[in-house]
Amino acid sequence: MRLLVVEDESHIREQLQSFLSELGYVVDAAADGREGLYCGEEYPYDLAVIDIGLPEINGIDLIRRLRELGKSQPILILTARGNWQDKVEGLEAGADDYLVKPFHNEELRARINALLRRSAGHATPQLRFGPICLDTAAKTVQINDDLLELTGFEYNTLEYLMHRAGEVISKTELTEHLYDQDFDRDSNVIEVFIGRLRKKLDPGGDLKPIATVRGQGYRFTLPASTDRTPEVT
Repeated sequence: MRLLVVEDESHIREQLQSFLSELGYVVDAAADGREGLYCGEEYPYDLAVIDIGLPEINGIDLIRRLRELGKSQPILILTARGNWQDKVEGLEAGADDYLVKPFHNEELRARINALLRRSAGHATPQLRFGPICLDTAAKTVQINDDLLELTGFEYNTLEYLMHRAGEVISKTELTEHLYDQDFDRDSNVIEVFIGRLRKKLDPGGDLKPIATVRGQGYRFTLPASTDRTPEVT
């Protein structure tokens, strides 16, 4: 998942970027509202974390402008303790949730997980499709209750495909949402990850959870066991 962090206090911005990167997210960071707006216009994000008190363009106006541009990703606002007006104004501008400074990293992690799964139509951290259960909180994958060993890249790829189950996801979209700017976009690394995932998820070749749509990309094909049924086109 690709996240945008817009925070003018350098130590908080660096803390957020470091913590979220450790969780496996690709994180772009901006120091003011104008830079945040540029990033929001130019790059696809799965979620944005935006401070209210930003220079250049304040956080409320930034949220409004992103929504006016048709950007629908979840937005988590950071507010000062006790300033309920900021919370209300931010939510009315288009934010989805708020976190009060100072905050604990684990609360940040939990709120981001909740926003991401809700945006994908899931009510719980467990994504269940057939015998496969992916836990977005624990970052684990099980098949018929057996724990599967995945690398970070493999897990991130599978999580994104399962969040978008039934949709065709291109290689370009996968690289933009899952990997940083240094990722070799001209290589066949995505194909390697998909191939390894298929072998680990479906060693017998019976499930066929990831289909290749020739010339377009990949689609996670298993029906949802709970929460929702993916729309397969």
